[in-house]
Amino acid sequence: VQLQAFGGGLVQPGGSLRLSCAASGSALWRYIMYWYRQAPGKQRELVASITAGHTTNYADSVKGRFTISRDNAKNTVSLQMNSLKPDDTGAYYCSARAITEYWGQGTEVTVSS
Repeated sequence: VQLQAFGGGLVQPGGSLRLSCAASGSALWRYIMYWYRQAPGKQRELVASITAGHTTNYADSVKGRFTISRDNAKNTVSLQMNSLKPDDTGAYYCSARAITEYWGQGTEVTVSS
């Protein structure tokens, strides 16, 4: 599975961004999908996940602000990020996990005024 995340950018605090993760080489429906992020100087952390059955989970820090979704027909997973804060700044990565976990290249999100 090859994954490519895109949609990052510079946004002011309180703003929104929508990240997408496009897959090729395999159908995503069989995978649990994850969004991770890594802030400068910090460890990578799990932001959100979504199962094949569309069950979602979120880090406490993003609950109520971020929404993960998947479109198996389009082989994509998205992360809608609202009410962004400077602490949300970082590189965002998507991954797909079945028996093996696959990672895509990240997309940078900067929340700053």
